[in-house]
Amino acid sequence: MRIGFKITFVLSLVLGFIHCRAQNIFEGYEHLFEPVKTYSVYKIIDEIRIDGLTNEGSWQHAQWSDLFSDIEGNKKPEPLFHARFKMVWNDTVLFILAELEEPNIWAYYDKNDMIVFRENDFEVFIDPDANTHNYFEFEVNARNTLFDLFLEKPYRNGVKPNIDWNAAGFKSAIHVDGTLNNPDDTDKKWTIEMMIPFSALNKENENAFPKNGTTWKINFSRVNWQTEILNGKYTRKKNPETGQLIPEYNWVWSPQGLINMHYPERWGVACFSTNPVNSEKCICHSPDSESSGKYLWLLYYKQSEFKKKNGQYATSLSELNIPENSEENGSKFSIKLQVNENKYQATLNIQGKPAYSINDEGLFKSLKH
Repeated sequence: MRIGFKITFVLSLVLGFIHCRAQNIFEGYEHLFEPVKTYSVYKIIDEIRIDGLTNEGSWQHAQWSDLFSDIEGNKKPEPLFHARFKMVWNDTVLFILAELEEPNIWAYYDKNDMIVFRENDFEVFIDPDANTHNYFEFEVNARNTLFDLFLEKPYRNGVKPNIDWNAAGFKSAIHVDGTLNNPDDTDKKWTIEMMIPFSALNKENENAFPKNGTTWKINFSRVNWQTEILNGKYTRKKNPETGQLIPEYNWVWSPQGLINMHYPERWGVACFSTNPVNSEKCICHSPDSESSGKYLWLLYYKQSEFKKKNGQYATSLSELNIPENSEENGSKFSIKLQVNENKYQATLNIQGKPAYSINDEGLFKSLKH
C-alpha cells in the first residue's frame, strides 16, 4: 500500500507538472491569442447600387458588425468615434458597407494609389485561403480615393507589397453626412460602399470564389489622426516638443493584439452562407484551424524570437517550451518539427492524422483532405 501510494503521488506530481507546463506555454504571448471576431455573410435579395447609400433591402436586413475597438484590444481605451460595417454577397461580388462617425471629415489625396493612410481612411484586408500568403488590402479615404495592393507574404517576411496591382472591377462610393474639408462646421459621419469582384482575388486562392460554408480571414481597420487647422486646412498634428507627428489611432473590427495589421492569422473570420440576408440567421463558427492552429502559431512566434537571440532556429520543441504531445477538449494532438539549415516546417497531427502545417515564412496550410 505504501509503495502504491508513493507511485501514485509521484505520478500525480509529474502529471501536474506537465499540465502546468502546457498551461504556461502561452505566457508572454497571450495578446496574440485572444479569440477573433466572426461575421456571417448572407446573399443579397435585390440589386445593390454603389452610391454610398443604404436604401436597398439587402442593406436594411444585413446585420451590423460589432463596433470597432483599439487595434491592441482591451489594453487601450475605446475609440473616440464609432465605426461598424455590413457585408453581403452574390455569386460574383462581395459588397461592403461601412459607417464611420467623424466630427471633422477631411481628405485631400485625390489620385488612386496615393498612400491614403497618411490621412483618415477605411481599410479592408482579405485572405481567402487563410494561409497568410497572397492576400489583399483596400484603403479608401473620404474623397473616395483608392489605394489597393497585393502581398505575396506579410512584411515580416521581408517582402515588398505589389502596389501596381489593381483590383479589376472594384467600385466604391462615399456619402458624407456633413461637409468635406470644411473646418467651420461639425460633421456626423461618412459612409463607404464597396463592391469587390471575387475574380479580382483569384491569385492562387482556392477560396477566391466562395460557396456555402466557405470561410475567409478578413479584417477592417480605421486610421484616424489628430488634426489641427493651418491656413484653413486640416493637417496632422505634431508634438510641439519633438516636431514629430502624433501617432495615429488604429481602430479595428477584430483586435490584432499589436499595432500591426499585417498579422493575417489575427484577422477575424467571415462565414459565407447561401441563405438570403432576410432569412433566419445562423451562427458563424470559427474553423478548428483557429483553435488547433494556435499551437503552430505559438511555435512560429517562439521560433522567430529564438532566431533573433541565437542566430538560428531551435531544432527541438523542448527548446521552445512546447510539448510534443498534448490534449485539448478531449482531442489528442502532436507536433513534429523538422529543421533544415535555416528553414523549418512543423506539422500538427490531430488524433494521429496530419491536420495543419507551418513553415519559417508563416505559410499556414491545411493538410485535411
